[in-house]
Amino acid sequence: MKEQKRNKYDKAYLRIAKEWSLLSYCKRKQVGAIIVKDRMIISDGYNGTPSGFENCCEDDDGYTKWYVLHAEANAISKVARSTQSCEGATLYITLSPCKDCSKLIHQSGIKRVVYYQGYKDEEGLDFLRKAGVEVEHIADLD
Repeated sequence: MKEQKRNKYDKAYLRIAKEWSLLSYCKRKQVGAIIVKDRMIISDGYNGTPSGFENCCEDDDGYTKWYVLHAEANAISKVARSTQSCEGATLYITLSPCKDCSKLIHQSGIKRVVYYQGYKDEEGLDFLRKAGVEVEHIADLD
Protein backbone atom coordinates (compact mmCIF):
# COMPACT_ATOMS: atom_id res chain seq x y z
CA MET A 1 0.00 0.00 0.00
CA LYS A 2 2.82 2.41 0.92
CA GLU A 3 4.56 1.68 -2.42
CA GLN A 4 1.30 2.34 -4.29
CA LYS A 5 0.90 5.72 -2.56
CA ARG A 6 4.53 6.63 -3.29
CA ASN A 7 4.03 5.75 -6.96
CA LYS A 8 0.90 7.91 -7.08
CA TYR A 9 2.83 10.91 -5.73
CA ASP A 10 5.81 10.21 -8.01
CA LYS A 11 3.55 10.32 -11.06
CA ALA A 12 1.85 13.50 -9.87
CA TYR A 13 5.16 15.29 -9.31
CA LEU A 14 6.43 14.10 -12.71
CA ARG A 15 3.28 15.50 -14.34
CA ILE A 16 4.02 18.84 -12.64
CA ALA A 17 7.61 18.71 -13.98
CA LYS A 18 6.24 17.93 -17.45
CA GLU A 19 3.89 20.92 -17.24
CA TRP A 20 6.79 23.08 -16.02
CA SER A 21 8.85 22.03 -19.05
CA LEU A 22 6.34 23.84 -21.27
CA LEU A 23 7.64 27.15 -19.87
CA SER A 24 10.99 26.58 -21.57
CA TYR A 25 11.77 28.65 -24.66
CA CYS A 26 14.12 25.97 -25.98
CA LYS A 27 13.06 24.54 -29.34
CA ARG A 28 15.19 21.37 -29.43
CA LYS A 29 14.04 19.97 -26.10
CA GLN A 30 11.92 21.29 -23.25
CA VAL A 31 12.83 19.87 -19.85
CA GLY A 32 11.21 20.51 -16.47
CA ALA A 33 12.36 19.71 -12.94
CA ILE A 34 10.76 19.79 -9.49
CA ILE A 35 12.59 19.28 -6.18
CA VAL A 36 10.46 17.83 -3.40
CA LYS A 37 11.37 17.51 0.27
CA ASP A 38 9.02 16.21 2.96
CA ARG A 39 6.21 16.16 0.35
CA MET A 40 6.64 19.89 -0.33
CA ILE A 41 7.88 21.37 -3.59
CA ILE A 42 10.92 23.42 -2.57
CA SER A 43 12.09 24.35 -6.06
CA ASP A 44 11.37 24.11 -9.75
CA GLY A 45 13.20 24.77 -12.96
CA TYR A 46 13.23 24.35 -16.69
CA ASN A 47 15.99 24.54 -19.27
CA GLY A 48 16.76 28.01 -20.54
CA THR A 49 19.14 30.93 -20.58
CA PRO A 50 20.35 32.62 -17.38
CA SER A 51 18.35 35.53 -15.91
CA GLY A 52 18.74 38.70 -17.93
CA PHE A 53 19.65 36.94 -21.19
CA GLU A 54 17.46 36.67 -24.28
CA ASN A 55 15.00 33.77 -24.21
CA CYS A 56 16.57 31.99 -27.16
CA CYS A 57 18.35 28.72 -26.45
CA GLU A 58 19.62 27.83 -29.91
CA ASP A 59 22.08 29.58 -32.23
CA ASP A 60 21.45 30.27 -35.92
CA ASP A 61 22.52 26.71 -36.79
CA GLY A 62 20.04 25.17 -34.33
CA TYR A 63 22.63 24.13 -31.74
CA THR A 64 22.04 24.78 -28.06
CA LYS A 65 24.03 27.78 -26.81
CA TRP A 66 26.76 26.81 -24.37
CA TYR A 67 25.36 28.94 -21.54
CA VAL A 68 21.87 27.42 -21.48
CA LEU A 69 21.14 25.99 -18.04
CA HIS A 70 19.60 22.55 -17.68
CA ALA A 71 16.33 22.25 -15.75
CA GLU A 72 17.85 20.50 -12.73
CA ALA A 73 20.72 23.02 -12.55
CA ASN A 74 18.15 25.83 -12.53
CA ALA A 75 16.14 24.15 -9.76
CA ILE A 76 19.24 23.46 -7.63
CA SER A 77 20.45 27.05 -8.15
CA LYS A 78 17.11 28.37 -6.91
CA VAL A 79 17.48 26.35 -3.72
CA ALA A 80 21.00 27.73 -3.26
CA ARG A 81 19.54 31.25 -3.28
CA SER A 82 16.89 30.38 -0.70
CA THR A 83 16.85 29.25 2.91
CA GLN A 84 16.01 25.69 1.85
CA SER A 85 18.33 22.70 1.48
CA CYS A 86 18.23 19.81 -0.99
CA GLU A 87 19.55 17.42 1.66
CA GLY A 88 17.48 14.23 1.42
CA ALA A 89 15.20 15.62 -1.31
CA THR A 90 13.82 13.97 -4.45
CA LEU A 91 14.33 15.44 -7.91
CA TYR A 92 11.58 14.83 -10.46
CA ILE A 93 12.73 15.52 -14.00
CA THR A 94 11.31 14.94 -17.46
CA LEU A 95 14.69 13.89 -18.93
CA SER A 96 17.37 11.91 -17.11
CA PRO A 97 20.36 14.04 -16.09
CA CYS A 98 23.59 14.49 -18.02
CA LYS A 99 27.01 13.88 -16.46
CA ASP A 100 27.53 17.48 -15.33
CA CYS A 101 24.10 17.81 -13.75
CA SER A 102 24.54 14.46 -12.01
CA LYS A 103 27.52 15.91 -10.16
CA LEU A 104 25.39 18.87 -9.03
CA ILE A 105 22.58 16.55 -7.95
CA HIS A 106 24.93 14.45 -5.82
CA GLN A 107 26.73 17.44 -4.30
CA SER A 108 23.44 19.17 -3.44
CA GLY A 109 22.37 16.28 -1.21
CA ILE A 110 19.49 15.01 -3.36
CA LYS A 111 19.01 11.34 -2.48
CA ARG A 112 16.49 10.24 -5.11
CA VAL A 113 15.93 11.03 -8.80
CA VAL A 114 12.73 10.11 -10.63
CA TYR A 115 12.74 10.71 -14.36
CA TYR A 116 10.30 10.36 -17.25
CA GLN A 117 12.44 9.95 -20.39
CA GLY A 118 16.01 8.75 -20.77
CA TYR A 119 18.79 10.99 -22.06
CA LYS A 120 20.93 9.51 -24.86
CA ASP A 121 23.94 9.21 -22.55
CA GLU A 122 23.35 7.15 -19.39
CA GLU A 123 26.66 8.01 -17.71
CA GLY A 124 24.91 10.56 -15.49
CA LEU A 125 22.55 7.88 -14.17
CA ASP A 126 25.45 5.47 -13.69
CA PHE A 127 27.31 8.11 -11.67
CA LEU A 128 24.28 8.78 -9.47
CA ARG A 129 23.81 5.09 -8.73
CA LYS A 130 27.50 4.75 -7.89
CA ALA A 131 27.14 7.75 -5.55
CA GLY A 132 24.28 6.04 -3.72
CA VAL A 133 21.47 8.14 -5.17
CA GLU A 134 18.28 6.15 -5.77
CA VAL A 135 17.25 6.39 -9.44
CA GLU A 136 13.81 5.47 -10.76
CA HIS A 137 12.39 5.60 -14.28
CA ILE A 138 8.63 6.10 -14.67
CA ALA A 139 7.52 6.05 -18.29
CA ASP A 140 3.77 5.86 -17.72
CA LEU A 141 2.14 8.88 -16.06
CA ASP A 142 -1.45 7.60 -16.18
